[in-house]
Amino acid sequence: MIRRLPVGVAAGTLLALLLVPVATLLGRAMANGTLLGVARSPVVLEALRLSLVTTAVSLVVTVVLGTPLAYLLARRTTRLTAILEVVVDLPLVLPPSVAGLGLLLVLGRRGLVGEGLDAAGLAIPFTTLAVILAQVFVAAPFYVRAARAAIAGVSRDLQDAARVDGASEFRVFLAVTLVLARPGISAGLVMSWARSLGEFGATILFAGNV
Repeated sequence: MIRRLPVGVAAGTLLALLLVPVATLLGRAMANGTLLGVARSPVVLEALRLSLVTTAVSLVVTVVLGTPLAYLLARRTTRLTAILEVVVDLPLVLPPSVAGLGLLLVLGRRGLVGEGLDAAGLAIPFTTLAVILAQVFVAAPFYVRAARAAIAGVSRDLQDAARVDGASEFRVFLAVTLVLARPGISAGLVMSWARSLGEFGATILFAGNV
């Protein structure tokens, strides 16, 4: 019992640090009637709708593009994959405002790529597409890291057994790798979606008040 005390104290302290500020914020808002009034506001409801739509789209983009990258990082150990891992981690250490500025410098109307797109009639900044791109930029690393760890944890013996039975590489990936890595991938999806939903800094710089 005594040995468990430090663990309980540490866990309780962290939980209190995470829970008390949020609970206090919600309690104050509910006591003042602010929360209910804001929740009924058409502006807030529209913002919530836009957030849910854009995060859903960004999550699909993240899964489609991030899963092959996670598989590559999990199954290859080369100098290139080491560099790719650093690239994947970069958005995690950038302040949100810096991330938004970087997106503007590349995809803005005078940006590295954006100038050509703007000349072709495709302006990305301050559009819904800009919101989605900003969300993918800041949230995709969470999914890729979790999916990579989950895929790396799948036994290669099971994959080899499926190949011996005549399964193609794609079939092995779908029926064995993804199925066994599903818990870790699901955790990555949740973290990525939550990060997208809470994103503000990069979005306000790159997409404005859409």
